[in-house]
Amino acid sequence: MNQQLGKRFVKLIFRLKQSLSREHRELITAASIGVCVLLLHSIGLLQSLELAALDQFFRLRPDEPPEERITIVVIDESYLNEVGSWPIPDTKIAQLLQKLNVHKPRAIGLDIYRNLPVEPGNQELRNAYKSMPNLIGIELLANDKNKNVSVLPPLGLNEDQVGFNNVLYDSDIKVRRSLLYWHVDNQAHESFALKLALLYLKSKGIIPTKAKSNHEYLQLGKAVFTRFEANDGAYVGADAGGYQILTNFPKPKCQSSSGELCRFRQVSIRDVLADKVKENLIKDRIILIGSTAPSLQDFVFIPYSSSLMGTAKPVPGIQLQAYFISELISAALEGRPLLKFWPDPVEYLWMFIWSCLGAVTTWRIRHPTKSLLSILCSSCLLTLITYLAFLYGWWIPLIPALITFGSSAIWMISRIAHIQEEWKRSKEFLHHVINTIPDPIFVKNEQHQWVVLNEAYCQFIGYPNKLLIEKSDYDFFPKHEADVFRQQDELVFRTKQPQEHEEEFTNADGQTYQIATKRSLHKDAAGNFFLVGVIRDITQIKLNEEHLKRTAAELFRSNNELKLKEDHLRYLADHDPLTGLSNRKFFAEQLYESLHWAQDNNLLLGLLFIDLDGFKQVNDNLGHERGDRLLMTIAERLSNSLRSSDTVSRLGGDEFTVILRAIPNVQIAAKIAEKILSSINKAIVLDGYAIRVSASIGISVYPYNSQDSETLMKQADAAMYRAKRLGKNRYEFA
Repeated sequence: MNQQLGKRFVKLIFRLKQSLSREHRELITAASIGVCVLLLHSIGLLQSLELAALDQFFRLRPDEPPEERITIVVIDESYLNEVGSWPIPDTKIAQLLQKLNVHKPRAIGLDIYRNLPVEPGNQELRNAYKSMPNLIGIELLANDKNKNVSVLPPLGLNEDQVGFNNVLYDSDIKVRRSLLYWHVDNQAHESFALKLALLYLKSKGIIPTKAKSNHEYLQLGKAVFTRFEANDGAYVGADAGGYQILTNFPKPKCQSSSGELCRFRQVSIRDVLADKVKENLIKDRIILIGSTAPSLQDFVFIPYSSSLMGTAKPVPGIQLQAYFISELISAALEGRPLLKFWPDPVEYLWMFIWSCLGAVTTWRIRHPTKSLLSILCSSCLLTLITYLAFLYGWWIPLIPALITFGSSAIWMISRIAHIQEEWKRSKEFLHHVINTIPDPIFVKNEQHQWVVLNEAYCQFIGYPNKLLIEKSDYDFFPKHEADVFRQQDELVFRTKQPQEHEEEFTNADGQTYQIATKRSLHKDAAGNFFLVGVIRDITQIKLNEEHLKRTAAELFRSNNELKLKEDHLRYLADHDPLTGLSNRKFFAEQLYESLHWAQDNNLLLGLLFIDLDGFKQVNDNLGHERGDRLLMTIAERLSNSLRSSDTVSRLGGDEFTVILRAIPNVQIAAKIAEKILSSINKAIVLDGYAIRVSASIGISVYPYNSQDSETLMKQADAAMYRAKRLGKNRYEFA
C-alpha cells in the first residue's frame, strides 16, 4: 500500500513539473537543493564547518586599538621555579596585592584558587582581603555533568567579592561563549569577568539594568547582551544553560615583538614585587592575576588559536578572562558590536536565495569554463559579504549558502547540455519557413547568436549565411550598434513581449541604414526560447526627421547662449569684480539666510569683520595697481583659511567679512580668527617688494550678541575698531 502511494506521489510530481515552464522547474530544483542543505544544517552536520569558518573570520579581522584598561600580572614557569612550590604561599599573594593596591587600580581580579590556606601568611592575606573592596576572587561552580567538581571561594573573602570562572566548551573543545550569570539552588551567581567589568563601569556611572527591548536581557551602557539560545547561529542543540553570550572576541593590537599571542599588556609577578612596574600600568586599570606556566596546564583554545596551516595554539585562562572583560567594557562604553544572529526564517531565505542564484547565473552564462569561473567568483563574493557582516557584529551562515549555491550551479550545467539538443530540430523548421518572406529576418538563441537567417537578411548585411551562423552582432557590427541590438534583444527575452525599435544598421560595404526592427519571442516544444526579428528600412524617413531636428537644435543653442549671458550678469551682480569674493549685497542675503537657519536648528553662528592694517600706506607708496594685487592675494588667503561651509565677502576697500556657520562654540571662531591673522601676516612679494600687512578682526556671535543681522554686523564692526585701538593685528569679541 505504501509503495503504491509512493509511486502515485512521484507521478504527480512529474506531471506537475511537466506542466510548469522551464523557469519554474529551475526554481523548484533550486528550492529542493535548499531544502536538502537546510536538513543537513538542522541536524548539525554543518556545525563544525561553520564554526571553523567563524574562527577564520576572527583571525582575519583587523587589529583593534591596544587595550589600555587591563593589565595581566603573570605567574610564569620561572617564578614557580624560584618559589619552589605551588600553590604560592599566602604571604607572596598578600605582598603582591598590597604592592598593586598602592597604585590604586580600578579593580583587581585574582584568577587563582585560594580555597585552602597556604602557610605562611594566611592571616596576612585575609587582612589584605579586608582592605581591598575592589578585589574579586574566583570559585568553580558544580555543573550538571560534574556535580561533585567544584572549588570554594577564597577563605576570608566576602561573598560579593567572588565570581565563578566556569568555562563553556564547544564540541571541538574551543571556547566561543561566555557565562554572565548562573543559578545554583535558585541563587544567582555572577561570573568573574562580569564582576570585574561592573566594578570598572561603576566608576563610569554605568550599572546593570533591564533592556527596554526585552526585560529578560541585561543592558550595560550602550550594549544589550542578547541571551544565547541552543540553536543560535550555526549551533544545533547546544547547552544554553545559565545566561550565556556568544563572545565577539576583541583583537587588540599586539604590544610585544614575540610571535606568541600577546593581546593584552602583561607584567611579571617578579617585577611587581620588586617595584619595577610603572604606575601607569596599574593605576585606574583592571589588574588580572593568573598563571601562564605550562606546568599548571591552565590553557584553553579560542578562535584565535586555530589556523589554516600549523598547530593550534592555546591561550592562558587568565588571558581568556581578559578577552571576556574587554568585550563587556568596550560594548558598554563604546558600543562595540556584539555578535548577533538572523532569525531562522531569514537564514532559510538566505540559503534559498543563494541556491536560486547558483541556478540562474549558470543558466545565463551557458559555458562550462565561464560557469566554473562564475561559481568561484560568486563564492568569493559570498565569503566577502559574510566577512564584512561579521566585522559589524553579524554572524551570517556561510557554509550552507556556499553548498546550496555550488550544488544548484553544478546541476544547472548538466541540464543545459540536454536543452541544446533540441535546437537542431527547431532550426531546420525555422529555416524553411522564413526563406519564403521577402523582408530581412533573423532568429537568435538566448546566447544572442544567429541560428537561422533568411536570404533577404544575408543580402542586406552583405555576408554569406555560413559566415554568420552561430556568430553575434559584435562580430560584424560597430560596437555602438551591437550594444543597441543586444539591449533590445534582452528586453524581449526579459519581458517576453513583442517590441519594435528604431536602430542603425551598417552593412559589409560600410553603408549605414536606419531600420525599424520588430522582435518577438517564441518557444519550441522542448521549452527553448528563440528571438525572431523582422527588419524594415526607414532611412529616408529618418533623413527628413534629422533635418527638422537640426532646425530645432539651432533654436536651442540660441536660447542656451542667452541663458549663459543671464547667468554671467547674475554672477557680476553678486560678486566683487576684483577679488571674485561675494559682494556686500550677496553677503547681506547670506547673513540673513544663515541667521534664520541657525535659529531653526538651534546652532551658533559667528560673524567676523576684518579690516586690513597698513593697506593705505601700500596704496600711497606702491600704487593702486599693486594695492589691488595685494587685495586679491589677501582674498585668496582668506578663502583658504575657511571651511567650505563658511562665506567670505569683500564689503569694499580693505574691509572683509566672514560668516561662520554651525560652530560648536565661540572658541572655534577665535581659532579661525587666529588662523586668518597668521595667514595675512605672511609676507607678500609684488614686483620684488616684500609687503607685510596685518588685520584687525571684530567677532560677534549669534545668539549671544544679537538676534538680528544688522545689530550683529554693528557689534562686529565695533569690536574690529576696538581691536585697532588696542594695537591692531588682533581680534576682539563683541
